[in-house]
Amino acid sequence: MNPEFQRHDAQSAKEILAELVDVYSTVYDTPPYVGDPFFSADSFRNRLEAAFETDGFETVTARVDGRIVGYVHGATLPHDKPWWTSLGAKRPTPLQDLANAGGIFWLRELMVLPAQQNHGLGRQIHDTVISGREENVTALTCIVDNQPAHHAYLRWGYTILGQIKHAPESPVYDAMYLTSH
Repeated sequence: MNPEFQRHDAQSAKEILAELVDVYSTVYDTPPYVGDPFFSADSFRNRLEAAFETDGFETVTARVDGRIVGYVHGATLPHDKPWWTSLGAKRPTPLQDLANAGGIFWLRELMVLPAQQNHGLGRQIHDTVISGREENVTALTCIVDNQPAHHAYLRWGYTILGQIKHAPESPVYDAMYLTSH
């Protein structure tokens, strides 16, 4: 499997919105996500469409035989994003200063189709997006109970800042960061 990686700004990502939602639907069509309204395709589509308007939005797709088999999307972390500010003093001052200056990339979603998982594709997509970013730090939130992803981020060098919830109906997430370069 030799994936083709492609970067998309908000405009070009809008053109492949249906494909992005299809991948999400496949990845999250498993317990405990299936049937949970927070993880529905419509809810994701709404979050993704809102993300298009965020400064620095970018998607990196991985395609095999023309089909998206995984992707990441993110943007420059807004310094006043509620999940970020909810961490309060758990954020070291240098990270707060970086966020205030627009210097943190917020990795919002990283997903790989089940048939392509456990072959290093997620790491390749991750490294591709952050290597092309101006920000020196990447922040993300990972569902505490999503052990495969959680363990992967820790192996890749992420540090846990604390726990957050994106919404009252969302699960608990660990907020994490990585100094990338």
